[in-house]
Amino acid sequence: MTAIDANGRDAAARDAVGPGDVVAVVGTGTMGQGIAQVALVAGHPVRLHDAVPGRAQEAAKGISARLDRLVEKGRMEPSQRDAALKRLHPAAELAELADAALVVEAVLERLDVKQALFTALEEIVSRDCLLATNTSSLSVTAVAGALKHPGRFVGLHFFNPAPLLPLVEVVSGHATHEAAAARARATVAAWGKTPVSCADLPGFIVNRIARPFYAEALRIHEERAADPATVDAVLRESGGFAMGPFELTDLIGQDVNEAVTRSVWESFFQDPKFTPSLAQRRLVESGRLGRKTGRGWFPYGSEATAPSPRTAPPAPAPGSVTVHGDLAQAAALPGLVEEAGIAVVRGEGAGETRPGWIELPGGARLCLADGTAAGEAETAVIHFDLALDYARSGRIALAPAPTVGDAALREAVGLFQALGKQVSVVAGIPGLIVARTVAMLVDFALDAAARDVASADDIDTAMRLGVNYPRGPLAWGEEIGLDWVLTVLDGLHKACPTGRYAPSQALRGRAAAERAAARKSRQEDAS
Repeated sequence: MTAIDANGRDAAARDAVGPGDVVAVVGTGTMGQGIAQVALVAGHPVRLHDAVPGRAQEAAKGISARLDRLVEKGRMEPSQRDAALKRLHPAAELAELADAALVVEAVLERLDVKQALFTALEEIVSRDCLLATNTSSLSVTAVAGALKHPGRFVGLHFFNPAPLLPLVEVVSGHATHEAAAARARATVAAWGKTPVSCADLPGFIVNRIARPFYAEALRIHEERAADPATVDAVLRESGGFAMGPFELTDLIGQDVNEAVTRSVWESFFQDPKFTPSLAQRRLVESGRLGRKTGRGWFPYGSEATAPSPRTAPPAPAPGSVTVHGDLAQAAALPGLVEEAGIAVVRGEGAGETRPGWIELPGGARLCLADGTAAGEAETAVIHFDLALDYARSGRIALAPAPTVGDAALREAVGLFQALGKQVSVVAGIPGLIVARTVAMLVDFALDAAARDVASADDIDTAMRLGVNYPRGPLAWGEEIGLDWVLTVLDGLHKACPTGRYAPSQALRGRAAAERAAARKSRQEDAS
């Protein structure tokens, strides 16, 4: 429950930088303008400063134009716009920021530049002025390292576009006082944003945990298991992600995304879990940076044609299937098959805890991706991918073993088509597409929580709001089962023993606890 003081005010809001207090923004690029707009709309007088003469005035014009568009769309009253613009003041000199209660920096991502700026600001602003950096790749502790009073220094990592995206990571450096972090969180909340607290470790929350979403897609492409359009379609339509990683990196900018990946990798002393992609490096070197250059993984422009995902042609559905064992994460499938008018026979092991499968009329087995390649199976196996919701998903990926004939593959394709799904047949790589991506996201999130990067709730909130994931990865892991996640990663680690897929100790411990709880529950049911 939110604490209320004697005057009936929200205690958190009481500690925030007040609406009448001056907020200064240094650096007037896209992020700087966005942060300034947020503070301005929240009621603050805003000072804009840029080291390049004239840029602050140009930035003020840009903010004014965006507020005009909000008025045109009916999202802001003309009187509110006029009042806000009266509070917006370009500042030619740093000395004009002396009365600021909060200064947010959004300048070049260079440690020496940021340190020089804050060293100068420290001589200008008052001792109780909160100093904040919007860095996404540098250490907050390192930026504050040159200051006389680093306790008031925090990271305020907004996401682009700042006026629209709700998440702000509030980063505490090694010397940050908790009172300063609390004041920053309260201020961000008063601006209508959702703050999450995190430690000053490489990538913070989102840029650390999101790495596998891009990295696994790039790895699948490099292994020639599926083309970018198919990977994107499967992750959207089966995994429930709002955008696929290839189209998303085209939107972000391949140079920007690759730079963040490289920064996190280097900050973790080249840990193989964060290894950058050679394919993406070559794309950047070729100048194909995405939407901003008209070409990235996909072409853009008025005459560009987006490539289509690989989709299997129509195939007849089998008349019946046999379900063996417990399908666990895919437990909804037998019911969906029956609803489609296909007979379901319960075979041996129905209801048991060992991994189950669906037997097709020709004898091939449909098995949920488990981290092994379909080609490793001794029997005719077709792996199917994980889905966020098998009832609602519009696409499924299938990977047949080399021993699977065309007739058996058509039975599998026809079965899922009868459930209303498009089918993408891909190469038999371990973990397929969605399963390996989600397993890695869950493991990264568990590892981050175990290392006190952030709380479990803040991690899930950050991933849902910062990158629009359909589930927070920790909640997703609980839903699909951590023992299954461990099985997937163990299989991937065996296939690629570089350390990239080595499960974290946090995952191993949680999965063991999950197995123990399941055994206890079965024993109690049997007694």
